Amino acid sequence: MIAKNPKDSLTILTDMVLPGETNALNNLFGGELLARMDRACSIAAQRHSRRIVVTASVNHVAFNKAVPVGSVVSVEAKVSRAFKSSMEIYVDVWIEDRESGERTKVNEGIYTFVAVDRTGSPVKVPELIPETELEIVRYEGALRRKQLSLLLTGKIKPEQATELKALFEK
Repeated sequence: MIAKNPKDSLTILTDMVLPGETNALNNLFGGELLARMDRACSIAAQRHSRRIVVTASVNHVAFNKAVPVGSVVSVEAKVSRAFKSSMEIYVDVWIEDRESGERTKVNEGIYTFVAVDRTGSPVKVPELIPETELEIVRYEGALRRKQLSLLLTGKIKPEQATELKALFEK
């Protein structure tokens, strides 16, 4: 299996926020944005694994700024780390100023997808080799995030969370 780079999975979905997708304040519904993020992450995971993928978890979402009706929204997702059969996908959400074209980051999230075969059984995915400084930071943080999730759900014991322990031993 040939290792891949994050850029190989880059997925950008761009769309406009329509009135039927907004709340009483004329801002994009959070659930609508989550669905767009999930789709972009799914495509990124498929591009990395070249397999059927399923959403395993939404690990983090930050709604930092409202997305008003009429906004042009770009959802950018790419694999930040690959494990045995799972992949962490980091997703950034941007809006574009109509007049200047300037982009503002309004949201981010971290999803986990699992590659499966046609029967739904997990399958191996290619290794990921980060290239840029940001990709390396996200790659390194992914193992800590995975260990924290496993620890919080009782799937590992505290002493098994070696990456988390290392944070506190410095």
